[in-house]
Amino acid sequence: MSLSRRNLLAAGGAALATVATRQTVSHAEDVAKETAGDASSPAITKGRIHQSVMGWCFKPMPSIELAKHCKAIGIEAIEGIPASDYPAVTKLGLKISLVGSHGFQAGPLDPENHAMNEAKLREAIDTAVEFGAPSVITFTGMRKAGIDDRQATKNCLDLWKRVLPYAEANQITLVLEHLNSRDDTHPMKGHPGYWGDDVELCVDLVKQLDSPRFKLLFDIYHVQIMNGDIIRRIREYHPLIGHYHTAGAPGRGELNEDQEINYPAVMRAILETGYSQYVAQEFIPTSKDPIASLREAARVCDV
Repeated sequence: MSLSRRNLLAAGGAALATVATRQTVSHAEDVAKETAGDASSPAITKGRIHQSVMGWCFKPMPSIELAKHCKAIGIEAIEGIPASDYPAVTKLGLKISLVGSHGFQAGPLDPENHAMNEAKLREAIDTAVEFGAPSVITFTGMRKAGIDDRQATKNCLDLWKRVLPYAEANQITLVLEHLNSRDDTHPMKGHPGYWGDDVELCVDLVKQLDSPRFKLLFDIYHVQIMNGDIIRRIREYHPLIGHYHTAGAPGRGELNEDQEINYPAVMRAILETGYSQYVAQEFIPTSKDPIASLREAARVCDV
């Protein structure tokens, strides 16, 4: 049966597309194998960025199992795990980089939360002292009907001013996390309704408190989604930044070629500011091997 010129061209194009697809997949697999490195050796060799990992991203993996992988990779610290697991992971030689407190939903924006917020923050400060952690996390909380921006600012500052003297006396830094409110696809990829969703607002809150023990938690992923201009902001606000989080944008996945943030450039910018605290990996693994993803993220940030 004879083929028309159009059919021949279509068949040839399909064949070429198939070859190209196979080559692309093959290339991706080769790159993955090349960058993964030897799983028996540390992925971190320079160590100029002090890396940590956020435990909740790797659930249901037990904290102690994740901590063992971190040791093998060369990651120094861990956060976002139950405080009851701190003794076991610190016994392995990992540090606690950040202690949790009152959570991002019920924050000091609403005065009804103040008693709970203060109790949780004081308890977290005590835990940080006990385990040698430098920082405790805090949040603004979610917007609430009847509380405008001016009142929300006052409410947050009032609560933090009550806790700050205790943090200062114990040499623990409270770090305020900025979160994105745009992504509504997953309960931990974005937080619609969160009041502190503008990094400029959070910077202003930090400035108003004017304490070396109250700083910004600069979540690179959230800042990219809400504000962008990451490196310029790092350079401008670095005296006010006390902690960093990572994740690929959009989607909060791996720090790979499928996301838009140039992490090696961002890490170099962080180093140029003289920052010496922790950068925590807080991405949600999408691969079948989450530890391979963690190993690759650690390597990417080891500039």
